[in-house]
Amino acid sequence: TVGQTTADVPRTMVGVKIFSAGVAACLADVITFPLVAAKVRLQIQGECQTSSAIRYKGVLGTITTLAKKEEPMKLYSGLPAGLQRQISFASLRTGLYDMAQEYSTAEKETPASLESKIAAGLRTGGVAVFTGPTEVVEARLQAQSHLHGLKPCYTGTYNADRIIATTEGLTGLWKGTTLNLTRNIIISCTELVTYDLMKETFVKNNLLADDVPCHLVSALIAGFCTMVLSSPADVVKTRFINSPPGYYTSVPKCAVTMFTKKGLPAFFNGLVPSFLRLGSWNAIMFLCSEQLKQELMKSRQTMGCTT
Repeated sequence: TVGQTTADVPRTMVGVKIFSAGVAACLADVITFPLVAAKVRLQIQGECQTSSAIRYKGVLGTITTLAKKEEPMKLYSGLPAGLQRQISFASLRTGLYDMAQEYSTAEKETPASLESKIAAGLRTGGVAVFTGPTEVVEARLQAQSHLHGLKPCYTGTYNADRIIATTEGLTGLWKGTTLNLTRNIIISCTELVTYDLMKETFVKNNLLADDVPCHLVSALIAGFCTMVLSSPADVVKTRFINSPPGYYTSVPKCAVTMFTKKGLPAFFNGLVPSFLRLGSWNAIMFLCSEQLKQELMKSRQTMGCTT
């Protein structure tokens, strides 16, 4: 499992897992957020006529252009919404993964199978249904000048919540929920299961010890697999959420329009920043989560011994 690889390792408390995952996910988000902004801008490039004056080229070029043409802090536009999402989603999906997996194999004495791992990833990924508004607000804040010119439409997270709810109704905050849920389930399941499998394989075959190098390599592989599988849903989600009301009548219409205009490559716009972001985010999140969890458990055991 994500937090343990053998039956000899004592089970950590669910609360420790959730807390460790939440703190690690927020730290990873803060560090990698400029890559998210670059990814969004590249994904929606050419979507609206108002964006024709500014062309983004590559990850570093996009980040540089954002910092110069607008302001450096634009790279962190939507961060509060992003942190809200990590606290409510990443903490639970990662922290509850082991428990969900144990539930699937409760009556079996054999190690968890691939099917049980996938089932656990799907269950915990479903928590994403509660994070719809944070996804919409984060994407709008990152892309707003791209949609409305250099004058910002939203001044901040809560301002965006209010304006979207007022102008588009409460359903505006849940725009693209089905697609967003699908994307998050794909990401959650792929990240957790791939990391779990790679870590287990390295340790069981004595290729790497259950330590930082093993966690790092497993996280990077998980990030790559997640990027490949989630990119189409991610691009469609970003374009649909940022589209003006009525621009796309449905998610399938958005996908068909993209394919008709630009073909299959359109579904992989921003692939490089997606991998840089997912790879680095996974590395930071899993490394910090594992280390923090170990330290918290040591502290807990020390307190138990003293009492």
